[in-house]
Amino acid sequence: MNLYSLLSLRAANGRPVRVGLIGAGKFGSMVLAQAQRIAGLHMVAVADLNVGKAKEALERVGWPTERYSAMSIGDAVKNGTTFVTEDAKALFECGEIECIIEATGHPIAGTRHALGAIESRKHVVMVNVEADVMVGPILAEKARANGVIYSMAYGDQPALICELVDWARATGFEVTAAGKGMNFEPRYRYSTPDTVWGFFGWTEEEVAKGDFNPKMYNSFTDGTKAAIEMAAVANGTGLDCPDDGLAFPPAGLHDLARVFRPAADGGRMARSGLVDIAASQEPDGREVFNNIRYGVFVTFKAHNEYARACFKQYGLLTDPSGWYASMWRPFHIIGLETSVSVLSAVLRNEPTGSSKEFRGDAVATAKKDMQPGEMLDGEGGYAVWANAIPATRSLDLKALPIGLAHNVKLKRPVKKDQIVSFDDVEITNDLDVVGLRHEMEERFRPARTDAV
Repeated sequence: MNLYSLLSLRAANGRPVRVGLIGAGKFGSMVLAQAQRIAGLHMVAVADLNVGKAKEALERVGWPTERYSAMSIGDAVKNGTTFVTEDAKALFECGEIECIIEATGHPIAGTRHALGAIESRKHVVMVNVEADVMVGPILAEKARANGVIYSMAYGDQPALICELVDWARATGFEVTAAGKGMNFEPRYRYSTPDTVWGFFGWTEEEVAKGDFNPKMYNSFTDGTKAAIEMAAVANGTGLDCPDDGLAFPPAGLHDLARVFRPAADGGRMARSGLVDIAASQEPDGREVFNNIRYGVFVTFKAHNEYARACFKQYGLLTDPSGWYASMWRPFHIIGLETSVSVLSAVLRNEPTGSSKEFRGDAVATAKKDMQPGEMLDGEGGYAVWANAIPATRSLDLKALPIGLAHNVKLKRPVKKDQIVSFDDVEITNDLDVVGLRHEMEERFRPARTDAV
């Protein structure tokens, strides 16, 4: 609760928090929309392979033209303006920049950007959950070794869920489940970029008027993004992914504690301590009453009769027994909130969530029967969706993470809904990132414990 005071003190002393942003898409644009209004926060540079797109983003969010006309990063630092470039390395080489926001959404590029920032001893706010779920634990370890922070992005659901889990544990409760709301029906699982707009209820004319990326929206629809985010939460909190992947049980606010409690007590969770999704749609398409589509939640248990009575006295929404309760945040506004992570890293030397262990994995799973020679096209495409499973199971299967499932060729046939393994594909590119992934698997190989 002191971030603004700490920032104001820095600003009063003439020492603004200097930041670089990589990726000027939707998330990056939302970051920029607020950064211009935070006294003491200086967006020194924005890097994007498409410089024109980056400048359009700045213009779209109301950034005055004269404030992003710097001719160099040095000029931007000196004059308090913003330099726009296609070269991310320029941000790493700028000694005055303290923190890098990686918002490309590309797992391979994001991994390399994070490494570049860490090696340059800059804090990293990793918007790129796709990269984080693939190699986050080892990136966080490298950041610690270099004396900098590697952090999830506040405003995005994983960081907000980690915050709720931390709150519950810091107040002494047993966390039974944590997750987020989402619009999902079982039939969405096999959506492709050709069918996705029908699931949103948008016409071709409406899509044509907007700047929509069908693969990105399809990754939300087919459950891939959910798997990526929930596996990241598992790695940041020590909770587990369900053995067979996310179940997406429908639940509204009034039912969170009832649904997200162990099956032994009447809930839908195989056991305590799991991540999952509260679907805002029933399997037949009916909307769940009082759903939490845009929010995040945690469910927790009272340890004795006294705490249970307090739940009732103070109006918590509980299960019928009164032993389980829920806490939630009804919304998230992604990049509009990400400055919290930047300021936390720079001013407190603390992440807003970080991958501590290899606990969960988001693995490529076939959308259809495929034959040798066919190509996988990654997140949100035609070929695979991501399943969130325990890391122990992923390692047993030699599962291919969804972040490495783009533009790779099958060398063995796979069946619909089969988890794709490293042995099923030929990987000839991006071997540096593949090597880092394998190093992470070995260094952070989870200890085996029997679920109870």
